[in-house]
Formats: sequence, C-alpha cells, structure tokens
Amino acid sequence: MLRHFPQQNVSYSHKKRDYFIAAFTFFCVAVCLMSDAHAGIEKQNALGVCGWVFLVGLLLGEPIEVRVQVGIAVIFATIGEHFASPFMGGYTYRFGNVPAYVPPGHGMVYLTAVALARSGLFLRYAREIALFVVLVCGLWSLWGISGIPDQGDAVGAMLFCVFLAYLFKGRSPLVYLAAFFITTWLELIGTAVGTWKWAAIDPVLGWSQGNPPSGVAAWYCLVDAVAIGGAAPAMNGLKNAREWVRSAKTRKNAYQGAGSE
Repeated sequence: MLRHFPQQNVSYSHKKRDYFIAAFTFFCVAVCLMSDAHAGIEKQNALGVCGWVFLVGLLLGEPIEVRVQVGIAVIFATIGEHFASPFMGGYTYRFGNVPAYVPPGHGMVYLTAVALARSGLFLRYAREIALFVVLVCGLWSLWGISGIPDQGDAVGAMLFCVFLAYLFKGRSPLVYLAAFFITTWLELIGTAVGTWKWAAIDPVLGWSQGNPPSGVAAWYCLVDAVAIGGAAPAMNGLKNAREWVRSAKTRKNAYQGAGSE
C-alpha cells in the first residue's frame, strides 16, 4: 500500500520559508485558540484582523497558483463552516457563530499543508510519514469505537476510512498527510480549551461522535482537494476574463478611432 509513497532520493534544498510557514501557523493557531477561549466578541474580531494580515503576508512570496488555491480553500471552508456549525450543529463555537479568525485561519492551515508537502522533510521521508499517520490515526479511531471513552466515536472511524481514501487515491497525498498534523493540532487545542465543541451525536447520521472525531482530518482533506482541483479552472477563467476585457478595450479604441476620422 505504501508504494503510493515511493522513497525519494531528492536533492531538494530544505527551504527555510516552508518550515517558517509551518512553524508560524502552528504557533498562531495555539495562541489564537487559547486567547479566544475566554475572549469577548471584540477580541475575536481583532484576532480575525490579525489572521487576514498574517495570511496576506505569507502569500506575498507564493506563486499565483498557490494564491488561487488558498482563495478557493477560504471560500469553500467558510461556506462549509456556516453550514456545519450554525446551521447543522455538528459542532458549536462559544458564541454560536463562526469566529472572524476562522476564514483566514483556513487559508493559513491550507498554506501550511502545501508548504510541508513540498518541504524536503516530507519529500524525503514520505513513506515513513505516511506509515506514522496511518498508524496513529488508525489507533485513535479504534480507541474511539472500543467502548473505553465515555463519548463514542463512530463518526471518527468512518472519517478515518475517508481519510485513507484521500491518502491513497487522491491527487496530492503529501498535502493530505501534512493536513493531518496541522488539523489534529488545532482540533485538539480548540476542543481542549473549549473554543468549540463537537456534538456527541452527529445530527445527520445519528452516530456517536468524538470531541474531536478521530478522522477529522478528512474534512480538511476535502477542502484541500477542492482547492487543488479548482485552481486550474479558476486560473483559466481569470485568464479568459482578462483576454475578453483586453479584446473589448481594443474594439472600443478601434471604434472610437474610426468614428473620429
């Protein structure tokens, strides 16, 4: 199964930027979620402003394709957040809202997954990292349905299977592996400090659900997959729009030139 992650003898230089993005995001996630645990709505909004500033700053050094991917990830994840939390009640934030820092936070999380996936560490040790993630997430899922924890986690076990499908059939397995680390980090911190709480019973399936579910990374993999898959069509659409505007301006100038003769 791990042949999907061939060992790579790469001469890829360990770009400091990739590791900086990851370290900075891991740090910001911890500070933001712990700060929000007892904050008012005003502080939530201030954290949101900081999140947008940080995201824009990190994107300045990225190619246009990655910027488009991040934009798609932010839009898709934000829509999903409003649907899954306030509307469906799958999990609930402290004020019953979607905090202002969540949209830029999703952008930073996606960018971190991309940065780690292209880093020398992930390229060189892809198989070892994949084995570690599968074992850890698999044991977590088994523990959730073992009957040991008071709050069962049938949803987490299902999501773990979905995560495996992304991992071994998806187009960007290293991005999904990286997503596991950053999303597990934020979910464990966020639920531990009470920034949000997952419903004990999933409102759609009616199954038991952990806080957080063990395979929660699968939801973030969906965001990543949409961002990666939607980037090319979006860029082509932007290119066609620019060409149409340029053509329209040319026709207008030609028409005005002919009219003045």
